[in-house]
Amino acid sequence: MTHTTATSNYPATGDLAPHPTGADNEVLLTGVLIYGEGEPTDVLIRDGVIAEIGADLSGKLSDGGETIDLNGQVLLPGLVDMHVHLREPGREDTETIATGSAAAAQGGFTAVFTMANTAPVMDNPSIAETVWFKGQHTNLCDVHPVGSISKGLRGEELTEFGMMADSDAKVRMFSDDGKCVADPRLMRRAIEYSKGMDVLLAQHCEEPRLTETAVAHEGDTAARLGLSGWPRVAEESIVARDAIMARDYGGRLHICHASTEGTVSLLKWAKEQNIPLSAEVTPHHLLLTDERLETYDGVNRVNPPLREQRDVDALRQALIDGIIDCVATDHAPHGSEEKCCEFDKARPGMLGLETSLALIAQIFVLNGDQDWRFVARVMSERPAEIVKLPGHGRPIAVGEPANLCAVDTNAQWIARGEEMASKSRNTPYEGMDMPVKVTTTLLRGKVTCRDGQAQTSTTAGA
Repeated sequence: MTHTTATSNYPATGDLAPHPTGADNEVLLTGVLIYGEGEPTDVLIRDGVIAEIGADLSGKLSDGGETIDLNGQVLLPGLVDMHVHLREPGREDTETIATGSAAAAQGGFTAVFTMANTAPVMDNPSIAETVWFKGQHTNLCDVHPVGSISKGLRGEELTEFGMMADSDAKVRMFSDDGKCVADPRLMRRAIEYSKGMDVLLAQHCEEPRLTETAVAHEGDTAARLGLSGWPRVAEESIVARDAIMARDYGGRLHICHASTEGTVSLLKWAKEQNIPLSAEVTPHHLLLTDERLETYDGVNRVNPPLREQRDVDALRQALIDGIIDCVATDHAPHGSEEKCCEFDKARPGMLGLETSLALIAQIFVLNGDQDWRFVARVMSERPAEIVKLPGHGRPIAVGEPANLCAVDTNAQWIARGEEMASKSRNTPYEGMDMPVKVTTTLLRGKVTCRDGQAQTSTTAGA
């Protein structure tokens, strides 16, 4: 049975893993606040689709159907993350598709795009298909592989976009993330090549000649701590270059993990010129600054580095204004030996899937500046639009796919790496109070997270 709702270049989802049928695939969510608005209502889901919305629908549920009482929780579209690292193949000691999918489900995500810097690199159809099939069999969220732009991430020769796009995985996004496509001639060819296939290129903006040995934002903190500085211009020069290329050669270009005030200005200019450019920002660049480096704790090393407060302020306003399109976690698991070491030897990256929604709520919603529709826009609707992903980021309405998550605004919790579903523990939020919690996630009507716990084969009793 195919669960997609529109003709798409993506492969059909839901066919590889078993889904309940008949009455067993009826779920009634009671007492929800849709987008956090209005009065509590019920949502009846049947065969993976929202069948009815209204008051007191318990009489409409068939025998064998399940009722989940959400008692005033906020109901949102399932979240979509354009930028995660699930490490498989090659680094299954730090994360697997199964553990990463569980972390995604616990974070409220129903679709994630996993980057190509695996070992071996995801630069051919066979690796992409393996990742796709494993994600489907795990059946906790839709895992879409991202192909590399260059072979082996070496920045020398383009991968076969067409072969990967035509594979069973139907790769629709390409990125050398972790490395920049620094060669302008190669990037131009990638943009021209991608245009004909309508695939998305996601650029890690870092001029490598400006960041050799750099480990921290170039500023007062790095100078005081004796850390090699990473200037803003290393990011901004590539953003400017690639925006102009997208203007002149077409194609669709996406800027990964924007981190500077100057990048915001460049994105604003590009959008004023109607350049086909989108951008993401991470929760950690919206919240943390380079002042956290005072402890030399490797958990705070990230690429691009944590910046200054003025950058954080500019990024927040840009997300509100739509200059930056969406939030992406850049979920990057690492083993303890890769983080518990000298700061300049620590691997860059932080966990993000299980804490991101709580942090975005803390930054934007709980102070009254924005509402839950804003969260739905930047964490679900807009990323799904950018990657042209059917069935996700859709309105909560009758006839729409039941890709949903519920958020308890009264369930504060403390972030603990050892309690997360991810295989790694490198969260920068260890011990931090989180103000809201995802309790329930549904993927095409299948409960993938219940009471805050991913429904793996063990927890679900399957």
